[in-house]
Amino acid sequence: MAPPNENLATLLEIVADVMADKTAIVHRDRSCTWAEYDDRAARLARHLADRGIGEGSRVCIALYNGPEYMEAVYALMKLRAVPVNLNYRYRERELLEILTDAKAAGVIFDAALDDRMSAIAKELPGLRMLRLVSEQSGEVSDDPARWEGVDVRDYAEAVASAEPMPRIPRSGADEWLLYTGGTTGRPKGVRAHHQWLLGVVETNGLRLLGREIPSDLGDFPRLARENLEHPRRPIMLVGPPLMHAAGLYSAFGAMLASGTTIFLPTRSYNPRHILELVPRHRVTDICLVGDAFAKPLADALDEAAAAGTPADMSSLLRIFSVGVAWTPEVKRRLLAHMDIVLQDTIAASEGGPFAISFTRRGQEDVSQRFELFPGARVITKEGKDVVPGSGEIGYLAAPAPEEAGYLGDPEKTAETFRYIDGQRYAVPGDMAILAADGTLTLLGRDNRVINTGGEKVFAEEVENVICAHPDVADANVVGMPDERFGQRIVAVVALRPGAELTAEQIREHVGSQLADYKRPREVVFVPEIQRSPSGKSDLNWARQAVEKYRGQQPTG
Repeated sequence: MAPPNENLATLLEIVADVMADKTAIVHRDRSCTWAEYDDRAARLARHLADRGIGEGSRVCIALYNGPEYMEAVYALMKLRAVPVNLNYRYRERELLEILTDAKAAGVIFDAALDDRMSAIAKELPGLRMLRLVSEQSGEVSDDPARWEGVDVRDYAEAVASAEPMPRIPRSGADEWLLYTGGTTGRPKGVRAHHQWLLGVVETNGLRLLGREIPSDLGDFPRLARENLEHPRRPIMLVGPPLMHAAGLYSAFGAMLASGTTIFLPTRSYNPRHILELVPRHRVTDICLVGDAFAKPLADALDEAAAAGTPADMSSLLRIFSVGVAWTPEVKRRLLAHMDIVLQDTIAASEGGPFAISFTRRGQEDVSQRFELFPGARVITKEGKDVVPGSGEIGYLAAPAPEEAGYLGDPEKTAETFRYIDGQRYAVPGDMAILAADGTLTLLGRDNRVINTGGEKVFAEEVENVICAHPDVADANVVGMPDERFGQRIVAVVALRPGAELTAEQIREHVGSQLADYKRPREVVFVPEIQRSPSGKSDLNWARQAVEKYRGQQPTG
């Protein structure tokens, strides 16, 4: 059944009325009830409305994980305005590009970004700015000259001084806008509507309870009360940043199912915090992003067990990851400590889910094979279905709403959002081989194919093999220019502490599992791999690291 034609904020308001005194969000030593969450968002909405933010206004959010991020998104949705994710790692030029591209009317940012935001504010004189000073902002300058002539207000004061805004009618046609990560190119704004958003959020919460949003919202208060007593009610620990889809959709998925969302206490990822928070809050679900998050968690679990103090993960039912490689070896290590479901989902900012994999303890084949999500397909470049078992490489496609597309880029929209058999699909470039039994072997994005001497090599396949080596902490594989072969395969590798591994040993390790032409021609050792906050590869950094660290001795 299709989700109702409604704005997500309207459904959250219903949950807030039912759940009033129950915990909505936990961050560090702070717990926020549903009544507090709704009230603070309504006050923020009033402040924004008084400053001219309203239906269709786009407001960028550059905040770290915490209640304020969730308040800001909720407040903007209440106004029928459009929250826009803004990467807090961006520098001035990148921030300016996104704010300009989105035609942003405002920005809500953490005071840790003061230098960058004050530097660009004068170039966008019409921008309304809200500045959050939090416990984690670090040292904040009080120099008034920095903000001279800039319309910037204090977030806490804005919430405290405003009256709650009355609730208003909204629509499922209200705009939703999410910028891609931009790790392989310039970020693009992906447009959709709230009715589509409801379907995504429903999948991440209510569907876990075997329920869905009723077509008649008059039935939703009853459902919200029933969810409160459901034994599977989600207590969701969100690891990745809310500025990326995986984190935000997981958080709202739990909340729409009358659940609770919990955030890690520090901005840098420390898996030991997960070991503390799971038993303290009886966490049922953890959202992580691939090996970048799961491998350090497996290390922490191993260390706790070796020390004779195994972590209590008994409340946990599921760990799930979206959109980034999660290797079988890491899955095995996690399942050695807990009897849960590991859910690996392939999705993208453009849409999905495309494919899904479930791994459980005792499963003989812990592979990287996936099953197509209902409605998804594997197609050729011409838009025909790939024949199962043919060995032909195809592209993942998932149904997409008519309004979906890239902001201000009709050419790219036409490339990615295609009509096949009269229906619109998102085809962002994820490649796969469809086996005779209907399972998928994923090969990665087409923009990560390395063409070396006429042979096509999938970078993620080589990365997975390298990362499976016990002495490797992390790795990126990139194609670098080569006079003879066009491109050569270069592995950028970070070793585990104390490990000793040579470039030739890594090449031999790859050659023992993959064809010889897939061996890296060059291995560059780095202190650590830089990834986006969501755990995705930063290929621009990796290519720069090849030039910077080439020839240096490996250190582990």
